[in-house]
Amino acid sequence: MRSHDDVRHVVILGGGSAGWLTAALLAREHHAGEPGGLAVTLIESPNVPAIGVGEGTWPSMRDTLRRIGLSETVLFRECDASFKQGSHFQGWMRGASASDGDHYRHPFTLPLGFGDVDLVAGWLQRHGDRPFAEVVSAQPHVCAAGHAPKQAATPEYAAVANYGYHFDAVKFGLQLRSHAVANLHVRHIADDVTQVLSHDDGDIAALRTRAHGDIEGDLFIDCSGMASVLIGQHFGISMRSCRHLLFNDTALALQVPYATPDAPIACETIATAQPAGWTWDIGLPTRRGVGLVYSSAHVSHDEAERQLRAHASRTGAQGELAAPRRIAFEPGWRERFWHRNCVAVGLSAGFVEPLEASALALVEMSAAMISNEMPATRDEMALVERRFNDAFTYRWERVVDFLKLHYVLSRRDDTGYWRDHRDRASLPDRLAELLALWRHRAPYRNDFARVEEVFPAASYQYVLLGMGFVPEPSTRARHASVGDAAEPYFRETAHLARRMLGALPLQRSLIAHIRAHGMPRA
Repeated sequence: MRSHDDVRHVVILGGGSAGWLTAALLAREHHAGEPGGLAVTLIESPNVPAIGVGEGTWPSMRDTLRRIGLSETVLFRECDASFKQGSHFQGWMRGASASDGDHYRHPFTLPLGFGDVDLVAGWLQRHGDRPFAEVVSAQPHVCAAGHAPKQAATPEYAAVANYGYHFDAVKFGLQLRSHAVANLHVRHIADDVTQVLSHDDGDIAALRTRAHGDIEGDLFIDCSGMASVLIGQHFGISMRSCRHLLFNDTALALQVPYATPDAPIACETIATAQPAGWTWDIGLPTRRGVGLVYSSAHVSHDEAERQLRAHASRTGAQGELAAPRRIAFEPGWRERFWHRNCVAVGLSAGFVEPLEASALALVEMSAAMISNEMPATRDEMALVERRFNDAFTYRWERVVDFLKLHYVLSRRDDTGYWRDHRDRASLPDRLAELLALWRHRAPYRNDFARVEEVFPAASYQYVLLGMGFVPEPSTRARHASVGDAAEPYFRETAHLARRMLGALPLQRSLIAHIRAHGMPRA
């Protein structure tokens, strides 16, 4: 019976960051190329270019790259990488400039003392006239000064301040491919798939290719991007739209050169609110990645491009810029991600929007769960399928909650886009309930029930308080002892910030050192 067949061969359709990251993790952790190991084959069309826009990661990427054995020095030398320490939001509260105080930061480092004392109540008592993030974390000070999150002597993947990456997504995918094929025994087939072949029970049996014949497998992973060849086209698993909650459906992307070769490299993704969307600004060593994500129901494509070019000029772009790439998307995710012997990872599973860089993080989570729960037999696959679908339905819903938080708290009233985002009909029910609770207390861990939440309670605190949503503290929270308990953490944070600013190099100088000399191996 097929139900008792061992799962011995995984076939991945599609390359890019999603395909190659998944292939590398499965091959590394399931001993591809060794006797009894899992065989991993990746089929990649030579005629389909990578999207290549997802240039930001979370700190989790450090653990993922360490798991697959990729050198961090190689990442910086080959992928035009820089350090990312969080996000800097400008103009989201009132539509004013950062110089007018309309800005806040969401750093990657947890507040010092988070979970030990009520930092929010203590901040309101003692330092409510200062930005919350700057009182509870040293990282905003490090980012504002343009410093890197580690020193030249810090080993690969170790950190002084928590960090992820910015990088060239196309170069990243190519580097993952090189590593997976050369070092992890992933079989790479450059070919077009012409047909999906099925067993009698409906499972996928093989992918027919133009030049390499039929590629049989036991588990098929759909990393074919928005085309979603397997989970969407073949199995017909529909999308669950969230356009009624998050309106953006189009992105424009530019590559902008620096005015001078020694220009500072931003340590954060800079997200600037616009009349019908927001711009991202990502600093790489050789260029900036600048783009606008917007709602085509609220602004025309021509006007959106004009706004993007104006923003690029205001932020230092010089000379004639190339025409931006336009990428349309339907915000949402699959009704099911794992169906029979097929699982979707990356854009084939869904896409909401690039705010807070959740796309690659969801790829990492997907690849990790597939690897951790790799079914031994076809019988077990149905059990893993249910667990996977439950986990990722929850995760996509939490991503929407967190992203919506940035919009619903805005007080901007200059366009219908921002007014529509505050309409109760566009607010997820779970988020509405939490906002009601948070009127009188800050988010804390018990608000989020899963062990592996997508965004921790601390991230909600950074955004809520950064956007000016300040709770009215209870009588208990106003007691002087609350401020007394929190104050030592605030003093230690200020001391840590001074030490870091004195010891950490500038971002560009550290990257130059890494490219020339590498990093110490852990």
